[in-house]
Amino acid sequence: MRSIFGLRAALSTALLVSAVCIGCRAETRLNIPAPETDATLAAKSGKQTAVFAGGCFWGTQSVFERVKGVVDTTAGYSGGSAATATYEQVGQENTGHAESVKVVFDPSKITYGKLLQIFFSVVHDPTQLNRQGPDVGTSYRSVIFYSNEEQHKISAAYIAQLDAAKVFPKPIVTQVTPLKGFYEAESYHQDYALYHPDNKYILVCDKPKVEALKAQFPELFKEYKGK
Repeated sequence: MRSIFGLRAALSTALLVSAVCIGCRAETRLNIPAPETDATLAAKSGKQTAVFAGGCFWGTQSVFERVKGVVDTTAGYSGGSAATATYEQVGQENTGHAESVKVVFDPSKITYGKLLQIFFSVVHDPTQLNRQGPDVGTSYRSVIFYSNEEQHKISAAYIAQLDAAKVFPKPIVTQVTPLKGFYEAESYHQDYALYHPDNKYILVCDKPKVEALKAQFPELFKEYKGK
């Protein structure tokens, strides 16, 4: 069982060093090609929703909330039931939930495929099975929760494209599964990386993701100061 003051909030120096070696550094992230199959930009402003899971939701949210065209982000849980959508229960690794982020975006400003490119480029390592960096368990698995058939088609085609091109040294293990529910996480998890910039976990595992976003997608990067 985890708590907010547990594994992530109080990582030892040794574990931080280990984390750097297994995927938390921005230098290890790839600037991967854009999807060949994607939606076109909408003619009018609107709102669509995407849900992604790629390890600790602190880092996933810290990236997407800084992307131009993204209207709102929420850290939460997907993959299990409403009855088990709490941090303590999800931490037991038997609820089916993955730490996830709901991304509300304007399809006239950014496409779903571009969000996927960011997800695979800087948010996480999609070849790590049931873990990201120092975080281990099915709640940290890589998942795309699609909300409609277009998202399903674009996601599946993109994974096939990246695997065929051998962009990553190992096959992508990201699950593509229908979104059956999204449950907002506790308030102290929302914008956690923004409000705890000096936390050692944030400095090692999440700050480099934001730096990689700014370096690889400068045209999409925006400053974020919270809601």
